[in-house]
Amino acid sequence: MTDRDVTLFHAPRTRSAGVLRLLEELGVPYRLHVLDLAAGDHKKPDFLVLNPMGKVPTLRHGETIVTELGAIALYLGDLFPETGQCPPPGDPLRGALLRWLFFYGNCVEPAVLQKAMNWEAPKPSMAGYGTYDDTVAAVVGRLREGPWFLGERFTVADGLWGPALSWLVAFDLLPKAPEIVAYVERFAARPAAARAAAIDEEILARRPPA
Repeated sequence: MTDRDVTLFHAPRTRSAGVLRLLEELGVPYRLHVLDLAAGDHKKPDFLVLNPMGKVPTLRHGETIVTELGAIALYLGDLFPETGQCPPPGDPLRGALLRWLFFYGNCVEPAVLQKAMNWEAPKPSMAGYGTYDDTVAAVVGRLREGPWFLGERFTVADGLWGPALSWLVAFDLLPKAPEIVAYVERFAARPAAARAAAIDEEILARRPPA
């Protein structure tokens, strides 16, 4: 084991698929520890020691445990600076990277959930995301400025946003704005897409029929 070996605790067709895709984009060595959610692997004591929420993705690097999509993306980008996918502190793009890494979890997920569940919208002044429409407009405006979230440069922010937007659009949880659709198509065309999909297909093929 080297000082940069990482293990992803992963289940296909969950949010951890985004981290699997990110690892394939980074092109770095990693181990997969596959959990069968239907069998309750994520609620077993040995996993709850790592993540008391019983959630994936969960990343282990040595004795360090990292959860949450934005935190994992940032941690991996900083751990592997040679990939060029994570502007370091002091880089003018670092602020934009941090903004968009955390905008997804802080704004998009709660806004989308409120909309999908048809919950009464809170006052914009009380909600961190303001309104659903404001949140969508911010994403569309960002994508209008460049092919990727930081402009011309593909970064770990896209490693987070690509799978997330692909899933949200597929399930009609976000409007099919031309900027979002084009972004999803660009992301799907990258070589890492096929590699990550093949890994998950192999995992699922090995499981006995339900």
